[in-house]
Amino acid sequence: MALRSKYLTSGAATAPQRSLLYACGLTREELDRPLVGVVSAHSDIVPGHIHLDKITEAVKAGIRMAGGTPIMVPAIGVCDGIAMGHIGMKYSLASRELIADSVETMTMAHCFDGLVLVPNCDKIVPGMVMAACRMNIPALVCSGGPMMAGCVGGEEVSLSKMFEAVGAHKANLIDDAALLEYETKVCPTCGSCSGMYTANSMNCLCEAIGIALPGNGTIPAVASSRIALAKHAGMAIMDLINNDVKARDIINEKSIRNALSCDMALGCSSNSVLHLLAIANEAGFPLDLNIINEISNVTPNLCHLAPAGNTHMQDLNAAGGVQAVMSELARVGLIDTTAITATGATIADNIANIHLTEFGTIRSIDNPFSSNGGIAILWGNIAQKGSVVKRSAVAKEMLTHSGPARVFDSEEQTIEAIYNGKIVAGDVVVIRYEGPKGGPGMREMLNPTSALAGMGLDKSVALITDGRFSGASRGASIGHVAPEAAMGGNISLIYEGDIITIDIPNNTINAEITDKEFAARRKVHVMPEPNITTGWLARYAKLVTSADQGAILK
Repeated sequence: MALRSKYLTSGAATAPQRSLLYACGLTREELDRPLVGVVSAHSDIVPGHIHLDKITEAVKAGIRMAGGTPIMVPAIGVCDGIAMGHIGMKYSLASRELIADSVETMTMAHCFDGLVLVPNCDKIVPGMVMAACRMNIPALVCSGGPMMAGCVGGEEVSLSKMFEAVGAHKANLIDDAALLEYETKVCPTCGSCSGMYTANSMNCLCEAIGIALPGNGTIPAVASSRIALAKHAGMAIMDLINNDVKARDIINEKSIRNALSCDMALGCSSNSVLHLLAIANEAGFPLDLNIINEISNVTPNLCHLAPAGNTHMQDLNAAGGVQAVMSELARVGLIDTTAITATGATIADNIANIHLTEFGTIRSIDNPFSSNGGIAILWGNIAQKGSVVKRSAVAKEMLTHSGPARVFDSEEQTIEAIYNGKIVAGDVVVIRYEGPKGGPGMREMLNPTSALAGMGLDKSVALITDGRFSGASRGASIGHVAPEAAMGGNISLIYEGDIITIDIPNNTINAEITDKEFAARRKVHVMPEPNITTGWLARYAKLVTSADQGAILK
């Protein structure tokens, strides 16, 4: 196998490059080994990333043990919780593309032979995986692991409860002291927030897709076994390099379908739809929303982690983690066990001795929470190209709902109306011009969903948006509406009081508006001015595709 780094490390013509590598403190002996990029998203502002320096050092140790030379390079990362509810959230999804581009840049410019990707939070994981697929070199993911759950009043809690507590406080259901207790106890350690939110969803799906080692999605950030896993990741990348196993050998249509099956069984974040579409695009094969419903319709939901239930990632890990879920799915042929993984072995080999023995956090395939998956795609006259809902986090009474539209052109307008008591039971809140192009950046709407939940309205009020929802959102929260308002989608033509009917079991969402009426409204509709006209977000808004294509750039 020819190493890409040989361009730098052999031959008289590249002596200038070697002189610069020596300036970095590298030795001739290190340059004689494969050069492995270790892409670390470590920073001091993201709780999921503050410990990644330790994970990175463990990865580097594993690479050295297996005969390689590790080279650490950085990556940016936005904390969605900190960015929530203000202009910062416009940068979150958009940063996924910057991350993919920067990993590509550092890898191609410095001739790395392979990559260990060390992310942890929402957009960083898919951004790095997209880059690995794009370049198609040996690569694997070693995430930082989930945060431990907090404890308030003897109950396990996580970040979603914090946001809901704000809504409860606004409604005078809890006092200042109770709010402070949540504030100081819901996030007790480093790591990605402890529910099945987007970060943990993507870390679990990397394991299911095969680009990460078993345990990647669930071993807690503070566990010593997380450090051991990082060392094994460093050793594993050397095997992938030596055997010339590239990213697209692992990530392909077979493994993406496996990831979707696990997505449905685990009850992952609705954002996983955006990211799997984008990863599939980089891997070179088409994936559309119909495939997601096809898999969801036959895959039982086996887990109800927060926000859908009261269990957290530490509980999933104790129950056997992603490998136990895959073992259950494989029992009925819902996983292709021939898929190759970053271990160098197949899924069949990885789960050969995995058997579910504890049926709390993970239910048996014979006794699921529901016979269909955690995510559903809805279509209709206001979502002609689809919309997404985390079905497993919707109360049974809201699986079907019909009510009057309460229409807002931004998240801020919506929050003001909710906190001022202007949203009542039965309403359907419509938030538009928050899509990939219109936002721009497709902000998460955790503040509105949490406010409604905290005020006790999550079982009587639905939300629809061309933006998206946090993995921590629960309730009848339907996002990713496409075409979005800024692209002339029918969501832009809904008026206050229009009746909207949601039927999640039948995958439909419609406004009681005729085609003739839509056409009449379109003739008089005035598109608002762009929200952002300067900086790189303005460029992003011009290039980004719609949510049904994964909000990728073209």
